[in-house]
Amino acid sequence: MRNMKLLNVVSWLLTLLTPIILILVSVRLLMTPIFLQIEYNLPGFPDDYYGFTKQERLYWSRFAVDYLINQEGISYLGDLSSENGDPLYNERELKHMVDVKNVVRPAMLIMNILLLIFIGCGIWAWRTGWRVDFWSSLARGGWLTVVVFTTLMIAVLIGFNTVFVSFHNIFFDPGTWVFYYSDTLIRLFPMRFWQVAFVFIGVFCLLGGLSLARVFQYRQFRK
Repeated sequence: MRNMKLLNVVSWLLTLLTPIILILVSVRLLMTPIFLQIEYNLPGFPDDYYGFTKQERLYWSRFAVDYLINQEGISYLGDLSSENGDPLYNERELKHMVDVKNVVRPAMLIMNILLLIFIGCGIWAWRTGWRVDFWSSLARGGWLTVVVFTTLMIAVLIGFNTVFVSFHNIFFDPGTWVFYYSDTLIRLFPMRFWQVAFVFIGVFCLLGGLSLARVFQYRQFRK
């Protein structure tokens, strides 16, 4: 009886963790050269009023993304300079990038831990005959993800600016993430960039959740 209760707790824990792992994986996919290529080549992506070409944006943006996932200090960005010798980033931008890295690094660590947990539970379920309950947890997690991200996508479509500001104020001190249009971070990552990024996260999680729900619900019936 005690083992059954424990398995039930584990099953529902996996269900609750499913949306979290999907969103973390989608965020990790944002931090890839492929996503940058796609973003900057989308129809209607705004030009930089202050002169960055698309090629320059691709070049410089990769440094910003690499900084978030590598082991380097802020000098990795602080030592960058433009063609005229001026620093590419000012002090406020560098401070914000440090703040962002302090959020991204533990988030990616959590993602890796969760992936190991899910893989480990999957192997354990396969070897111990707990497969149906494991599939049930993934199916429920998939449907939970669909519900959560359908709600969030509606909120984004209705009031993106409100969602964007609320998101930043949760993770960063108010005002520390606001910059001038002439600042490098805004020139590389204008609001349109984040609109597409939020939509990508939502669509990825919706499709991922729906896939888990349909696949593992079907497997339960087959069993």
